[in-house]
Amino acid sequence: MNQLPLYEKIGYATGDAAANLVWRGALAYLAVFYTDTFGITASAAALLFLVVRLSDGITDIVMGMIADRTHTRWGKFRPWILFSTPFLALMMVLCFTTPDLNDNGKLIYAYATYIGLTLAYTMNNVPYSALMGVMTTSHSQRTSLSGFRFAGAFAGGLLVMGFLPDLVAYFGQGDDARGYQTTMYVFAGLLIALMIITFVSTTERVSVKRESNQPLSSELSDLAKSLPFIILPLLAITLFFYYRDLSSGIFFLIVMALMAFIIKKLLNSDISQLSTSQRDIVDLLTNKPWLVLLGIGFLTMMFNGIKYGVIAYYFKYIVGSELLAGQYFIALLVVSILGALATSSLAKRFGKQQLFIFSLIASGLFTASFYWISGDNLIIVFTLGCIAEFFAAMMPTLFFTMLGDSADYSEWKNNRRATGLIYSAGTFVQKAGGGFAGALVLIVLANFGYDGMDKSTIEGSIPGMHLLMSFIPAFFAFVGAILMIIYPLNGRFMNKISDELKCRRAS
Repeated sequence: MNQLPLYEKIGYATGDAAANLVWRGALAYLAVFYTDTFGITASAAALLFLVVRLSDGITDIVMGMIADRTHTRWGKFRPWILFSTPFLALMMVLCFTTPDLNDNGKLIYAYATYIGLTLAYTMNNVPYSALMGVMTTSHSQRTSLSGFRFAGAFAGGLLVMGFLPDLVAYFGQGDDARGYQTTMYVFAGLLIALMIITFVSTTERVSVKRESNQPLSSELSDLAKSLPFIILPLLAITLFFYYRDLSSGIFFLIVMALMAFIIKKLLNSDISQLSTSQRDIVDLLTNKPWLVLLGIGFLTMMFNGIKYGVIAYYFKYIVGSELLAGQYFIALLVVSILGALATSSLAKRFGKQQLFIFSLIASGLFTASFYWISGDNLIIVFTLGCIAEFFAAMMPTLFFTMLGDSADYSEWKNNRRATGLIYSAGTFVQKAGGGFAGALVLIVLANFGYDGMDKSTIEGSIPGMHLLMSFIPAFFAFVGAILMIIYPLNGRFMNKISDELKCRRAS
């Protein structure tokens, strides 16, 4: 069956509504929580965001491999959604808990709980994202499903970003630490209920024969041998991004050259001599649509992550009303739901690639215009923000449906499919982009002298907040529009791929 029933689209959407109680909450408020409530310095929090998010590169790949090789009566991906949910809810609460510790103890606690949160999110969201690729064989239905998914995502984000400041104030009664923790208890209960709905209401329909009898332990052993080649680039990128000096730049160039040599050697290897996991990696590295999407996912997450990461600071110090940030988030997320739901019909009319390019340019232009807007002109602030967000909402919607297209392309080209691995890379670049975005916000603020516990530093950091609200995120949108020009899968090509895959599966 290609046509998905409405209840199943809605049921799938509730899963991202639940996930975004974590994702949007952490992305929008965790930075300001760390610096202004928990008492971690901006520079230390920036390094924390980078290290923890980039470590997801390993766990996401492992989770994608495990999910692809999972076989249960409930399918490959749905069981992981169910069983990881309690862990995810627990870590969300612990992440926003503030034990009475010294500075070093606070950092250790923040690292431990944030790592736990991202690990739980990986176990839950990598299979959840991959589930979209096996619910239907129709690429147009995947676009529609992705629209529902991100409408749900923005609805979940609306709850967190729109009402979290008010809930913190209500539950805390002047004690923000207690307010954050109690609010997270409420969100954790809601998360569990929504994830159960997703598990019960969805079905996995696309099954691909198991290609290898090699046990997962052997394939994970292969991966372990390759870990240095995953860790080193992540380390090089992190050091260069954080320190931005000559020595970190040289280390970055050396590591990138080494990686290029290793990749070239792997691609020239005899396919018959490679393990299943190594063949999966070769398939990815020769999948041009996936490679383009990898870059697009990072750039769009930098764009959206910076915008959302600075809003709490912008409204607290430039607009002058921290609670008004909640109303701004509500406005953005209502518009985001409309943008996500409009994506499917607009993509049918104009094509996914063309719509993606237009959304990047339009949202980037409206975002850049914030540089010339005064914070006390609330009508203009809300209007520009909502217009930019309408187009920005189309980006993740298109991104994840196009990941499904790249999985189809890989199966069509190589007669092999690794849906979980393809989607795990998609979630990784989003998390990496989010980590870099959060870190960049904090690095820029630190460079302008910001210290959340010292009010005398606020005025000097205002120009940095203006840049973070305008030109800095817009830059990533414009680079993304240029990259999307070379994306090779158009509607006609995807129809051909879909038809041929149906014939293969039927036979």
